[in-house]
Amino acid sequence: MGARPNFIELPSRDIDGARAFYAAAFGWELVGYGPSYACTLTGDVDVGLQADPQEMTRMPLAVIQVDDLEAALVQVVNAGGRIVRPIFGFPGGRRFQFVDPNGNELAAMQAEPE
Repeated sequence: MGARPNFIELPSRDIDGARAFYAAAFGWELVGYGPSYACTLTGDVDVGLQADPQEMTRMPLAVIQVDDLEAALVQVVNAGGRIVRPIFGFPGGRRFQFVDPNGNELAAMQAEPE
């Protein structure tokens, strides 16, 4: 498949208000995963809302889907990226977060096999 952006995670201090906004503005249905997370499940480029202060990034977080997460981590480091959150699991897969040489925080993820 190759690497491609597949998810954008938005920091959301008021998750209920954010869910209501995106539903009203764009007709998005956001599935809740506990009290601090919700996301669209379209299968295209999905959007997540992160309200947990411990997990929330300062800016929107672009997530790049890869076929081999461990190999992607090595490639990111070798290319000059800095890992800011090592590999961890989440509902649907695993990911890590990194900062590129320009200071942008991104994530790479590998989906669970279907």
